[in-house]
Amino acid sequence: MHKHYLSGVSVEYLTRLEQGRDRRPSPPVLSALAEALRLASSERIHLHRLTKSADSGFSCMGGAQPNRTVRPTVRAMLDRFEPGAALVVNNIREVLAYTDGYHRLMADSGLFDEPEPDLATYLLTDPRARTVFPDWSHVADELVAAFKQGPFRADPYIAHRADELTVVAGAEFTERVERVPSLPAATGIVRLAHPSAGPLRLAFETLDLPADDDQQLIVYLPADDATAAALDGLAGRRRGGLRSITG
Repeated sequence: MHKHYLSGVSVEYLTRLEQGRDRRPSPPVLSALAEALRLASSERIHLHRLTKSADSGFSCMGGAQPNRTVRPTVRAMLDRFEPGAALVVNNIREVLAYTDGYHRLMADSGLFDEPEPDLATYLLTDPRARTVFPDWSHVADELVAAFKQGPFRADPYIAHRADELTVVAGAEFTERVERVPSLPAATGIVRLAHPSAGPLRLAFETLDLPADDDQQLIVYLPADDATAAALDGLAGRRRGGLRSITG
């Protein structure tokens, strides 16, 4: 009974779920139950998938899948950015390709713990992200703004991903969907707290690839000389290999 109270869901509604009289719980209801039961991220995703399989109408997955194929010319561009940090993401913020420089930058962050990393799940559910990004709340706002940009829930697959994030991340996602405009910054400065390189300031540029790709290339450049020197150290290069944008 105590867990029912914590979930914010009535006992009567839970009874209907248990008896199979309601097979279409909404993403917010699943999120509330996951919070009350203190499920781990992997358990929340499993809960969402079980609900999807129980009723395919939970959120239609018709339509085109996100593009996960990075064209050879784009990969060649990434090669030219070495030893700098750059990555390619698709419209649901999956990390599709990246430079060795980006991997060095984020290797100890937890992002690459999963074989198919994605920025949304990492930023909104992994507590380590709050340490890696001192301005975590702003970074999370920008991620949700990027997620909302374009068709958002009008796209069936993005709607499915939004349902999943509602379950996995709960209010950290849903509250931002309500208040954050769909106007992410295409350029700016992001701060990182690297475990060995120390505090870093990185200037980023977000470049839209052709419409058929539906992908973005994100490039990170050292915003000051101290960051440039720290990144040179991570790469095992002599100081001066990377130049800051102010240099």
